[in-house]
Parts: sequence; C-alpha cells; structure tokens
Amino acid sequence: MFEKRVRMSSSQPSIPSFLRGRSRSQRVLMQIPVRVRGKDLGGRSFDERTETLAIGAHGALVLLQARVASGAHITLKHNYTGEEQECHVKHLGPPRKDKAEIGLEFSQPRADFWRVHFPPEDWTPKSPEARKLVSPRQENEADSAVSVHPLARS
Repeated sequence: MFEKRVRMSSSQPSIPSFLRGRSRSQRVLMQIPVRVRGKDLGGRSFDERTETLAIGAHGALVLLQARVASGAHITLKHNYTGEEQECHVKHLGPPRKDKAEIGLEFSQPRADFWRVHFPPEDWTPKSPEARKLVSPRQENEADSAVSVHPLARS
C-alpha cells in the first residue's frame, strides 16, 4: 500500500523560514519520491528524480541539482500515484552539496495530491486531537491516506 512506502524524515533538517512563517497551510516533513521537469537557468530542459523534504496542500520543498529561476514553471510528478501537478518556483534556498532547496508552489491548491490528511490551520501539537488514539478500524477507514503531525509553527 502507498503509506508503507513513504518515509518520514528520521533526521530533522533545519526548517527553512519559508516553511515556518508565511505558509498558507500546515507543512509536514516527509520524503516522497518525485520527478521534477522544467527548464534550468540556461533554458535547457531537465528531468530529475528526487524526494520531497516537506509537503503541504500548496506545494513542496525539494532538493534539485538543476539550477532554476524564481517563478520558473515546473511539472512535479508523484512517483507513487503517477499524478502530475503544475508548479512554479516560490523559494530558492541554500545549496546542500551539489543540490539546492527549492520551494515549489502548486498552480492550483491540491491538498489531496500527497494523499495525506493535513491538520487544520489552527492545529498545534498542544491540541487535544494530538493526544487522541486512533483504533485500527478507524485507520482502515482512512481511505489509504496518511495522517501526520505538522511542523510546529513559530
């Protein structure tokens, strides 16, 4: 099943300010294999396989080897579902070895793209729901979606 192939990040990367503050939706640290296609700074087409660092209803943070411009149009493909989503580059982050953190924003919000139930906007780890136990029956009824805890907002 899909949720068994998704890896939660075991080592917490530093959370970029682009994910902490001005976010329109909750973000979660989750590594999901994706394929990213577009044009690099030189106008050359690229097609790169990578993983998300964080996801949200409005986009994702990925590591890319290709150098892209802010605002560039990108196609993001979810490798498990085969679905594609048009995006644009919203954030150019610091390099990590030979790759850079790139924040992608969906052209149209699609909370269901990741197959994750995102917490409500006002959710915090202190919310009563955070301590609520879910029975195995309730888990099976979740329609193969993954529920995760969001990043704490500052």
